[in-house]
Amino acid sequence: MSDAPDAFLGGILRLLQPQRGAHRAGTDAVLLARWLAPAAGERFCDVGAGTGAVGLACAALNPGSRPTLVERDPDLAGLARANAALNGLDATVIEADMLAPASERRAAGLEPDSFDLVLTNPPFFTEGRHRPSPHPGKATAHTFPEGSLDLWIRACTTILRPGGRFGLIHRADALPACLEALKGRYGGIAMRPVHARAEAPAIRVLIAATRGSRAAPSLLPPLVLHGPDPKTFTPEAEALHRGALWPPA
Repeated sequence: MSDAPDAFLGGILRLLQPQRGAHRAGTDAVLLARWLAPAAGERFCDVGAGTGAVGLACAALNPGSRPTLVERDPDLAGLARANAALNGLDATVIEADMLAPASERRAAGLEPDSFDLVLTNPPFFTEGRHRPSPHPGKATAHTFPEGSLDLWIRACTTILRPGGRFGLIHRADALPACLEALKGRYGGIAMRPVHARAEAPAIRVLIAATRGSRAAPSLLPPLVLHGPDPKTFTPEAEALHRGALWPPA
């Protein structure tokens, strides 16, 4: 664990994180936390929460919302609990594997149709298709077995109420697989590509969808993270990293 909390969202949230070399929350978590906002009184769930960055950021920025954080790694779940306490946020942390049988997830406390909003940053890579990190925790956070994305999204759908909202971030080249997993379960699918530079292909895609909706899909304007200097964020990206809302579409 890091010796001192990291300042997240311009200091709105303080996060205890694993030592460098392990998986640590960064830009992906910022973008997902600002992508869909829970309303006051809404129950929302951060699935694959790690140290709780996304769920706790949403709770800090949207008072009155009720966060549940789901994490399968006991050490990271412990850090999520510590981070909730550190920031004075009332969050429920559930240790559960979203790829486990439904009976196990339910026994852990994940009831069907129980959330108004589900946010997730799933593992980005499939076993055997990339070189895993030598750090065991980072490798586990980034990789899961073949076919797991569909199972993951199906499990997220199970705990989301009909008409509830679902949001995720993934690699841009995983968009076809994400859309296939959403097919027949969601409508009103909105997609926003994220580019490292304006002239470069997208590296991430943010997706929002409504369970059971029949509304048409939409492609939103892209977000560009960096200008000519790769170490400096664009004004839009810098604002998001300080807790601002997305610029109007």
